[in-house]
Amino acid sequence: MHGRRRTDGGVEFGTSLPRGTVLRAGDCLVLVAERLVVSVVERDEPVLVIEPRSPNEWGLFAYHIGNRHHPLMITDRALVCPDVPGVEQLLQQHHMPYVRAARPFTPAATVAGHRH
Repeated sequence: MHGRRRTDGGVEFGTSLPRGTVLRAGDCLVLVAERLVVSVVERDEPVLVIEPRSPNEWGLFAYHIGNRHHPLMITDRALVCPDVPGVEQLLQQHHMPYVRAARPFTPAATVAGHRH
């Protein structure tokens, strides 16, 4: 994860983290030169939350979402997708019960350059 970042206090800094690094709320970055510790904050974003009612639904719902290459976050109680064009239609097409919410979203995995 390479890039330029800015703290809420306006301090700019660069990151160079190994591929696949996931930062979560409470993780910290130490900026030695600035004598600063930056705490990661996960911001809420619009999502669709699906709560499967059986093990079969967990597998089936995750399959349909993944088959369309939509990002997916898996929690203890739900499957979570970003509320972006196309996702709601997919959930309706496969009769997946969902609710809209706002919460931090971190996909379960990313697959770079995946093709069929």
